[in-house]
Amino acid sequence: MYSVLKFGGSSVASATNMSRVLDLVEKEAAGGRQVILISSAISGCTDALLSGDQALLSDVEQRHRDIVRRLFTGVERKWVQDKVDAIFRELRQAPADEQVTYGEILSTTILEAKLKTEGYSTLWLDSRELVVKDNEALTLGKIATAVCSADASVFVAPGFICRDSEGAISTLGRGGSDYSAALYAAAVNAASLQIWTDVPGIMTANPKQVSKARTIPEMSYDSALKMARHGAKVLYAPTVAPAMEAGIAIEIRNTFAPEGGKTVISARTKESGPVGLASLPKGSVVEICLVGGKNADAVAKALSGAGIGPLRVWEEDGNILLTVRPAVEVAALNALHRAFFQELPVQDVNLFIAGDGQVAHALYDVIDAARAGIAERTGKRLRIVGKANSRLYSIDLGGNPSSPDTTGDYIDAVCASAPKGSVFVDCTDSETLWQSYPKLFAAGIDVVSSNRRSFAIPYCDWAGLHASARENGAALRYETTVGSALPILDSIARGANSCDEILSLEAVVSCTLNQILSDYHPGGETFATLVRRAQEAGLTEADPRLDLGGKDVLRKLLILAREAGVRLEEEDVEIQPIVPKEILGGSLEDFYRGLEACEGLLAREERESAVQGFRRRFVASLEKADGGYRACIGLRNVPPVHPAYHLKGTENAIIVRSAFHPYPLVIQGPGEGARDAASSILNDILR
Repeated sequence: MYSVLKFGGSSVASATNMSRVLDLVEKEAAGGRQVILISSAISGCTDALLSGDQALLSDVEQRHRDIVRRLFTGVERKWVQDKVDAIFRELRQAPADEQVTYGEILSTTILEAKLKTEGYSTLWLDSRELVVKDNEALTLGKIATAVCSADASVFVAPGFICRDSEGAISTLGRGGSDYSAALYAAAVNAASLQIWTDVPGIMTANPKQVSKARTIPEMSYDSALKMARHGAKVLYAPTVAPAMEAGIAIEIRNTFAPEGGKTVISARTKESGPVGLASLPKGSVVEICLVGGKNADAVAKALSGAGIGPLRVWEEDGNILLTVRPAVEVAALNALHRAFFQELPVQDVNLFIAGDGQVAHALYDVIDAARAGIAERTGKRLRIVGKANSRLYSIDLGGNPSSPDTTGDYIDAVCASAPKGSVFVDCTDSETLWQSYPKLFAAGIDVVSSNRRSFAIPYCDWAGLHASARENGAALRYETTVGSALPILDSIARGANSCDEILSLEAVVSCTLNQILSDYHPGGETFATLVRRAQEAGLTEADPRLDLGGKDVLRKLLILAREAGVRLEEEDVEIQPIVPKEILGGSLEDFYRGLEACEGLLAREERESAVQGFRRRFVASLEKADGGYRACIGLRNVPPVHPAYHLKGTENAIIVRSAFHPYPLVIQGPGEGARDAASSILNDILR
């Protein structure tokens, strides 16, 4: 049984490298097989011979002398050096077009001599006499006769070189040594054909262009041929045919890491999806081939996601091909490699959710619907591991908690069981849960909250929460507390962080009052009727007097001001309720009776506003004045030029004027809806 081992130019580039080659050959021979060693010229030699530059030729000659000097000693060194010197004399006298064929003769002469001095029975085979270009049948017969009739344990033959059909010395073309090895293997029906190079097999892409490229452990002859034809340089395309016809597996291996990765090419492998990427320049464009690709739409999507527009995409022979401009070749290869050959590292994000209202349940639904897409886009896998209502909780670190059924302190249970980096999500309306946030921070748990009561606390407590989060390296995010899904707080905080001084801030952020004021028309349904309907629909606070008295808007104004860097306290805000203060006391039914009694007053004010071309909006404002800030909340008549004039239903609007920007920043959009709030919470979780 024969093993054919072919070594590339980098594998024989120095005495040290040749020693590695000899070790590999000796190991193969120790297994009881006869070895046929095929070698390329030492790296750089072929280019030097093609150039005809005498200085380069002298350098190549010195490199060969150095290899001989290091591999041999004594009389053996002189014997081998004499042989090398003779080859160089012959080279210099050869016709110019034949000089390029001497590189392989030199490398194999040295290798064969070293094996002989190591005690191996060797035979140097002259490929110029055995390989006939474009005549495989004759070549296979010549090689079989030469090898099978000889008694040697190791045969050494130069790759690349041959004779043409007219008998003239020729070559098999760049990369032809691989083809030489395949011809020798097919001729003797070798048990093994090993192509040794400086990379660990055929890779999913050129590693010089795609750093995440990985070795393809197994592939079919067909895929290997397609990779080679479309630009993969590890394997010379004609190599595949002789091995495939003889049914010989081809191994692509790394001389410098022989125990590392490798690619085995055989008929046994049947691919069902993309195999690898290769590219070739084609005039003014680059053609990229996704070998084994079957979905042109997926290719276009991957490129679009990277901002790359291919010139053309088409399917051909079981592959997806595309053309791009040379300037984006590397970016396109990396985008396609990410899409088809890389698994994003997945980070589990464990969520402990508190709350049993509409927002919490909407959050469960949003996460279930978006989980797969989030993992694909961000590499984060969301896992709900805890649920709680006001009385009970359930925790399952496996990611499948039951409905809350356990009594006890949920926060203590979370701190005791949560892996670091977990996220506690506060979807409650608790006025005291914020006091437990520092305990969560200390346990390495981030907090995302939609509970505005947790941040409308005294300023020193608000600042203490942030300090606790920073000290423990934990995140505290609560974008949803004002404006639901609108990016209000982040926008304001960015300005404050960049030292942009807030000059004024106007916030129309009561979804309840925006809806009621939009629907109220004197002579139609009474104001009290609209308030009662909003309460029944769950649009108001449980006690609608918190909305009409400005308490809900007050909380939001405190949060806005503090994000803007203003140390605002509740007592600093002047509040003018939307209805007379005297009806806000007593029972809820007393309130509604009082509200009906105010209908005449409310209708008159509404008509007067409309006559002047205004619309009434419940506005919270913060304005720089007298070295500080003045804050107030109340009904205001706004003209058509005001951004809040055109608000509809539950829409919110924030108008911010700052020192850096002459024109106001206006953020406007939906301010109500459990699903909108859940989406905003999800964004905070993923930040």
